[in-house]
Amino acid sequence: MSGVPIERLGPAETRQVAERIAEAFLVLPATHWLVPDAAQRRPVLADNFEILVGHAMAHGLVHATADRAGVAVWFPQTGDVPPPADYDARLAAACGAWVDRFRHLDDLFAASHPHDGHHHLAFLAVAPDRQGRGIGSALLRHHHAWLDANGVPGYLEASSEIGRDLYARHGYEPREVFRLPDGTPFFPMWREPATAG
Repeated sequence: MSGVPIERLGPAETRQVAERIAEAFLVLPATHWLVPDAAQRRPVLADNFEILVGHAMAHGLVHATADRAGVAVWFPQTGDVPPPADYDARLAAACGAWVDRFRHLDDLFAASHPHDGHHHLAFLAVAPDRQGRGIGSALLRHHHAWLDANGVPGYLEASSEIGRDLYARHGYEPREVFRLPDGTPFFPMWREPATAG
């Protein structure tokens, strides 16, 4: 899919982006471990993602297709990025009984995160009924063009084999896999900027 209009979003759309990510991530095994109660999974995920998307609105980049079917949340890691304000209290309020699981995942992410300068793709999400149509690839190409032009690497943690394979097609190389306590894998991946010629 080429020629997909991509827009940068502002804070007014924070909740909408968080809801889109939660909807897209419901099928992922990691979210089943994070929130075992199926009835609570989507609202808890959306509340958690709202903290991070709001932080990206202030300290990162949030892109979406014009129809908001796909969203991408990037954090530049090229200098000091402050943590979200009142993160511990907000995480506890958002995640309730499951907060320790989210903290455990945060610790795993932190332990695997590279220290070299890069842009971190925190979330790439497409509405379930629109997946497989090139929307995620269009969002990746949009920001990769900037990364390549500016010589900046990209980093992410794929949460499924399908995601891992998508990112591999866009130039990401695998790093050491880490796992949740139930064995669910995450696939850290790194992309060097493409060079002309």
